[in-house]
Amino acid sequence: MKKILISSFGALLLFQAATAQQKMVADKIVAKVGDKIILKSDIESALVDMQEQALQGGQSLPPNASCSAIEQIIAQKILVLQAERDSLPISESDVDGRIESQIRYFEQRYGSRENMTRVTGYTIYQLRERFRDAIKENMLAKAMSDKIVNAVKVTPTEVRANFERIPKDSLPFYESELEIGQLILIPKANREMDKYAVDRLMEIKRKVENKEGDFATYANLYSEDPGVKENGGVYDLNRNDKNYDPDFLSASFRLREGEISNPVKSQFGYHLIMMKKRAGDKVTVQHILLKPNVINSDVSSALEKLDTIRAQIIAKKMTFGEAVAKYSDDPMAKFNGGMLTNQMTGSTYITIDQLNDPSTKDIVMLLDSLKPGAVSKPMQFTDEQGRRALRLVYLKTRTEPHRENLQDDYARIQARTLQDKQLTARAKWLQDKIPTFYVYVDDDYKNCGYISKWLAGVAKN
Repeated sequence: MKKILISSFGALLLFQAATAQQKMVADKIVAKVGDKIILKSDIESALVDMQEQALQGGQSLPPNASCSAIEQIIAQKILVLQAERDSLPISESDVDGRIESQIRYFEQRYGSRENMTRVTGYTIYQLRERFRDAIKENMLAKAMSDKIVNAVKVTPTEVRANFERIPKDSLPFYESELEIGQLILIPKANREMDKYAVDRLMEIKRKVENKEGDFATYANLYSEDPGVKENGGVYDLNRNDKNYDPDFLSASFRLREGEISNPVKSQFGYHLIMMKKRAGDKVTVQHILLKPNVINSDVSSALEKLDTIRAQIIAKKMTFGEAVAKYSDDPMAKFNGGMLTNQMTGSTYITIDQLNDPSTKDIVMLLDSLKPGAVSKPMQFTDEQGRRALRLVYLKTRTEPHRENLQDDYARIQARTLQDKQLTARAKWLQDKIPTFYVYVDDDYKNCGYISKWLAGVAKN
């Protein structure tokens, strides 16, 4: 095991653990750290998670995978115990928000809430309770880990030393990589189309309140929310959840049980929201979404605006980043500056074969005609929500295929050097801290590399 990673105990592990534990007749305690126990099923679940990550990277599990799994879990427990000692702040509302995010992720992964509960064998409420402790532990461990490594810095000398210790023929080889930005505009429907959508929703509200129809029936008939076929437009919301449109969330929490809102505008269109149930910071609502029709003249107006923005960038009256900050309709732009990111590494360097998403495939056609620093003419595309959208594409940089070197790859060598130094700092912290806690490990795992060192340290105290 070259480095100790904090086990994510993320949504995938939790779901697989839930299904595994259903089938388990008996379990075995294989380790205990302080008052926290580690079961054999925890290791099996971690191995499933590791297998998934290995497959994504085109690799297979190493022979010592079980050792790596239990070492990660023990490290996690120590971090959690120390975070509790230090009273690191983790709010219950943050935990609730993370739980809801994980549940929504798996609703999408399994196709529907019904499939999700069928696969796991648990209701949505049972899953929330099963998630809570593991997610809270994960958040505490991360907070403690951040406290340990945040002060770690690297110098240029350390970066160079990290690079030079790798034999030249073993340095990574990088295919041609690009940094690509996009400024997205979503054509807005005109006032007449807006009014038509609002009037339709007001008519539905009137019919429901006059008992002329059922809200759920109208949701299934008319709502343009893609999820309506699976959930009837019903959503469980948490007041602190950052994954929902803020206007939709705010309007939902202003309602009383049984009350229906007036049309609420969000980035997706207009919503009619009915409060089904509320309990403190948690509510269950049902909604009907109507999207005002965007006509050709609306698209033409957006094209003209985008042409003007492009002209200002070319004339150097503003940078591409400034234009994105000022005009982009992409909600992620405020976090990524409009730059596409590599989902595997988190960096802005991507390869052409990573532009395989339906919403980015057409960018590939532009690359031959764009030079680094250039901005494309406005182009139409269909976004992930199926909307007509427009964008400018900015090619920031393009690298040639090359072996890693300090001139072209300093930033990533620096990041690697920092990560290595942080891992070393965390490993030393664990070696020093573990003897201050009670640690028991089953004989089957005592000879694992890090565990044997940790237990030797415990024995000395």
